[in-house]
Amino acid sequence: MASFSVEDFVGDGALKGLLPKLLEEGWDDVPTLKIMNSGDMDAINMTRQQKDALEIRCYLHDRALMLYGDKLEASGKGLPELLGLSNAELYAQYGMKRGHIARFMDRTNPCAADPFPALNALPSRRKIMTTVPSSNNRIYKGELSSVNTRKMHMRSPATSAANSDVTLEKSISDLKIKDGHIFKGIVAAGPAEPRACGCMQPPPIVDSVAPYPIIENISVQKLTPEYKIGMERLVKTKTPPMKALELWRDKPAVLICIRRPGCIMCRAEAHQLYAKKPMFDALGIQLFAVLHEHVEAEVKDFWPRYWGGVVLYDKGMEFFKALGGGKLLKDKFISGFLFNPRAIANYKRAKAMGVEQNFKGEGEIKGGLFIVGRGKSGIAYQFIERNFGDWAPLSEVVEICSRLQDQQQSQVESFKTSQEYE
Repeated sequence: MASFSVEDFVGDGALKGLLPKLLEEGWDDVPTLKIMNSGDMDAINMTRQQKDALEIRCYLHDRALMLYGDKLEASGKGLPELLGLSNAELYAQYGMKRGHIARFMDRTNPCAADPFPALNALPSRRKIMTTVPSSNNRIYKGELSSVNTRKMHMRSPATSAANSDVTLEKSISDLKIKDGHIFKGIVAAGPAEPRACGCMQPPPIVDSVAPYPIIENISVQKLTPEYKIGMERLVKTKTPPMKALELWRDKPAVLICIRRPGCIMCRAEAHQLYAKKPMFDALGIQLFAVLHEHVEAEVKDFWPRYWGGVVLYDKGMEFFKALGGGKLLKDKFISGFLFNPRAIANYKRAKAMGVEQNFKGEGEIKGGLFIVGRGKSGIAYQFIERNFGDWAPLSEVVEICSRLQDQQQSQVESFKTSQEYE
């Protein structure tokens, strides 16, 4: 699968010498680099060759075909010309496998990340919705309001920044939950399908959100920083433990609880979520991955290839216990995977994305996802991994995050209004 390491993304071609300039101008991670437009390119004086290289690599990254990046770039052809080649030419000239040729030529569906239902979404180019927590973990009701994306803090010219805002706002609107979608509410999970022809039932899950006081005092330790160009692959000196409340004190946060960083399905879920980082940035949302065991080699393999954000270590497994209603939600390999059609379908979905895997570490503890509001406002959304490989629907995650942004903006406007009348 395509890596979130910028060095891997640019390869050994025309973009390699541009790395210092990209870092200086704030284009220092792959998801942000991929939303660069022509105005941004002109602002840093990119050559025609570099522009073509970036276009090719963005296209390949969307389709998990980065192994052909150096070869296609070295051809001297632009992306339109490459897409005009025949299957036989792609095979003979670039050694492209037949299945990869089909993926390369399909201009509408970049490596679908969530076919339940399918999201034919280019990373960093999709839509959003909203939900808001209160101190007692209830979601405010009401009509959805329009999304006003926050300005991204980049050093490109004003016109370029405006174009980036338009692109992000359209990406957010494209992910908005469509009519007919059954919104799962504040506590969501995959379907509880019978296993082994009805002879086995899935383990029960909680149907109420975890109490906020339970998670705010969880002790976590930062294992990695947020990835930027040229930084160390891992935090050399372990940071001291901190209370989880510090993570969302100033900004809302999405916390994805990873069952096992070497798991093919966990890696694919993390990758497809982090690919939308510019949208979450625009909404003022932070992204964190939470592990329940610390195997340094596994963290290095996981970050930044599959996840370029901060990785946290939850030694006491408290976030995972919160997902299970106070105890760890676990499942056996045979009953939870081999005899579970849903889990097998999840595995095939991840396999189709070109993800590598290993079997190191504890893999029976189920994970999930939390969206937590700023300060002590509460848990806005909780997704529980009922079947191995279940992912929180991206449209719902974006919906909740949008509502959080709308709530925050409303609070700021109310405060300004009150100040005016004082």
